[in-house]
Amino acid sequence: MKIEFDVKMTVAKLYDYMLYHTFHGMQGLLGEIVGVLLIIGFVITEPHKWIYLICGLIVIFYLPVALLINAIRQIRLQPAFQDVLHYVLSDEGIEVHLGDQVDSQPWESVHKAVCTGKNLIVYTSKNTASLFPRADLGDQEVAVIEMISTHVDPKKVNLRV
Repeated sequence: MKIEFDVKMTVAKLYDYMLYHTFHGMQGLLGEIVGVLLIIGFVITEPHKWIYLICGLIVIFYLPVALLINAIRQIRLQPAFQDVLHYVLSDEGIEVHLGDQVDSQPWESVHKAVCTGKNLIVYTSKNTASLFPRADLGDQEVAVIEMISTHVDPKKVNLRV
């Protein structure tokens, strides 16, 4: 069985992935915790130390804003994001076609598969992933989830419709 679909990467789709990837790791969580603790420090100090509030807000909002800027930059500068990516999912694995170039990954190389509100994310290494935007999948979303769930160890799959 083969499933084929095209993906046109946008800032919103890439930003959704970056937010998920960052805030499901130590760096993102730790940054948010520090920001919240600084704001709590502002609230409980008498007189209020405004520097705590200012630093807390900077810490909380810096990372999401930086990720948005990075997503915009990548969409503009990465040649792979300028064109439509054509994906083919088969029993052998995942193929991505960009112009004349073809890259393939066997199902065994999948580290995990997760979903966000906008994307299905298939990690092939700790920091490398294929993004399957739900908007681009359309009515094939269920078939894609079934294909991934069939070929990847269930412990590595956390996908839902």
